[in-house]
Amino acid sequence: MISARNLTVTRGERHLIHDVSISLAPGTFSVIIGPNGAGKSTLMKVLCGELKPDRGSVAYGTIDLSVFSPVQLARLRAVLPQSTVLAFPFTALEIVRMGAVAQGSRTPDEQARRALAKVGLSGFEGRAYNMLSGGEQQRVQFARALAQVPYPVENGESRVLLLDEPTSSLDLGHQISVLETARDFVAAGGTVLAILHDLNLAAEFADQLIVMHRGAVTACGSALETINDETIARVYGVGGAVGRLPADHIAYVLPQARHR
Repeated sequence: MISARNLTVTRGERHLIHDVSISLAPGTFSVIIGPNGAGKSTLMKVLCGELKPDRGSVAYGTIDLSVFSPVQLARLRAVLPQSTVLAFPFTALEIVRMGAVAQGSRTPDEQARRALAKVGLSGFEGRAYNMLSGGEQQRVQFARALAQVPYPVENGESRVLLLDEPTSSLDLGHQISVLETARDFVAAGGTVLAILHDLNLAAEFADQLIVMHRGAVTACGSALETINDETIARVYGVGGAVGRLPADHIAYVLPQARHR
């Protein structure tokens, strides 16, 4: 369980996030949605330990996040940042291997190859990372995260994937593949928190949707509880035709242009 209580991060007089409290239960797939500048990435950085809040606390289980060393944190959770720029000519295998090494693997090359296979990049081991397409780079970084937490549950504790816009550079097929891989991680007992802008994918995959707006959590619950015309209009400022798939009542959104 990851629990965040009353998190506030300020820059000058502006609250990037304000009084945010959420819980991520083991074996659940949570997704943060909201417009640009809502505080989604700031919250993710606080939850992973990259950014210290001005107020509030984060706990992994019963232990405060601040107690863990960087090595301990690396073995509890893996982070996929929104973007990664590398100046050195690493290969895809070398990038993914970094995750396996951070986890303490005795066979990092083998672990890295398995992770690349999971994201459909077998045969890319020797390819230069900087020469890959944006989508391929994103899948390599996802593989690095998978190599860092290869076992969804270890020593009786759920491991965590924190994914900041993991599908932003991917085509539709690879978007679904990445999210299915994350869901498999959850089904095996792991915990996933992702930031997504595609509301339909969020509704399809999330057990818990966290809606952020102006630095605060404005709604939290299932897609049926959180995705509706009122929320879309209030949070995104656009009309949204929200429907329900007849088979299992999954919410979907058909956004409407402001002017025709």
